[in-house]
Amino acid sequence: MKTIGIVIIAIGIIMMVYTGFNYVTTKNVIDLGAVKINKETNHPVQWSPIVGVVLIVGGIVLIVTDKKVHA
Repeated sequence: MKTIGIVIIAIGIIMMVYTGFNYVTTKNVIDLGAVKINKETNHPVQWSPIVGVVLIVGGIVLIVTDKKVHA
């Protein structure tokens, strides 16, 4: 459980620093032999930094409860 808690804390820190990302899809619009026209579309993925804080707190709770169980 301690390892899972550390991983969750790390993910929470990353989610607080990077609050989102974009990915691009390419769609073929016209293909007339040598003439090709593609359309690129950006798709933003955003989340609140509060999600990162919740993950950090959850990871800390996992680590603390794991120590209490094994003590």
